Amino acid sequence: MIRHLFRIVWNRRRTNFLIAIEIFLSFLVLAWVVTFGVFYLDNYARPLGFAYDNVWSVRISMHAADMELTPADKLPFEQTPAGQRARIATLLGLLRDLPEVASATAAMNAPYSSSSWTTSVDVAGRAHEFGANEATDTFADTMQLQVTRGRWFSSADDGATAWRPTVVNERLARELFGDEDPVGLTVQPDPPKIKDVEPQPPMRIVGVIGDFRKGGELAPADNYAFFRNNLDASVKSPRRVPRWFLVRARPGTTAQFEEQMIRRLQQGERDWSFRAQPLIRARATVLRSYLPSLSTSALIAAFLLVMVMMGLTGVLWQTVTQRTREIGLRRAKGATILNIQHQVLGEVLVLTSLAVAAGALVVAQVPLLEVVGGIGGRVYAAGIAISVVCIYLLSIACAWAPSRLATSMPPAEALRYE
Repeated sequence: MIRHLFRIVWNRRRTNFLIAIEIFLSFLVLAWVVTFGVFYLDNYARPLGFAYDNVWSVRISMHAADMELTPADKLPFEQTPAGQRARIATLLGLLRDLPEVASATAAMNAPYSSSSWTTSVDVAGRAHEFGANEATDTFADTMQLQVTRGRWFSSADDGATAWRPTVVNERLARELFGDEDPVGLTVQPDPPKIKDVEPQPPMRIVGVIGDFRKGGELAPADNYAFFRNNLDASVKSPRRVPRWFLVRARPGTTAQFEEQMIRRLQQGERDWSFRAQPLIRARATVLRSYLPSLSTSALIAAFLLVMVMMGLTGVLWQTVTQRTREIGLRRAKGATILNIQHQVLGEVLVLTSLAVAAGALVVAQVPLLEVVGGIGGRVYAAGIAISVVCIYLLSIACAWAPSRLATSMPPAEALRYE
């Protein structure tokens, strides 16, 4: 039976080629949209790595002089990086004195914020890229990070001068050390390839956390590392100045706390400005930012599939109409209505199988060529599988009405059909 269907399809190859092209293009569009849909759903199902409930983020804005536009040796101490860290340490103390505050921390960037820091380290000739942040010792408690191995930063790291205390996520730990326990190991970066570039200090791994997806639920799980910033003005390193406060409020705290917190910070530093918002609001903003692209992709895919469905149904309808005498002859020789329907549906399924096989071969090249980064093979496989099922259902739906048309006419009338 299958061999007979392939022979029929081959004998009508000119007409069937156009149908197969339509199915092939439909599959490519569907596979693209479905794969990205599966990618975002897979991201959403993964652990976020931190808790955003009852947490406020506060953006610190400093004057131009504080942004190091002037040489450090000509600035007063309070405007140097060391002086700025000391001022931030004072502000943290003011925040912790508020009765509504359960924990507060300072960091270079905050979850759900547009500010980011991506860096890399060359080890044994291989570059390892990762997102990074500098945070104080209370960051893990404030954001409720899950430390899976080792510990978070503490006063035990105060004497670290020859290396940087570092906490990495499990993904980066596997990339750097494989299955070996990274706690206590040191990452020694390669010497810089460019002359006069200061070498990176060694990274001593003191702890490992699970996933940390700063960009939110729809962001992919990437490599991530935290460096310690203890805000000690007497220490030259780290050189970065935190730009964010993260404040965890006690349960039941009202929205009025935000105004009270900003007022307290403004009293402590009249030369700086502060902008606060709950992380839950920042989360909603980030999720809404994905809607335009997702909605546009879904609408375009739906429009193309509807057009293809209409065109495919029309082509099949015309094809069945042209074969009315052939179908009438089969009916006259004893073929049942079910036999005719199976033949029409079988031919469409053969065309669909050929088109899907070609489409799957094309889509499978994308992860091999690394055209789109961040999407794993498991997501591609799921996207292709779902697309295959959908395109078969679409083809069957398009062939159902023409197959009913083929059996609606009595054999005697079909044989006289012109």
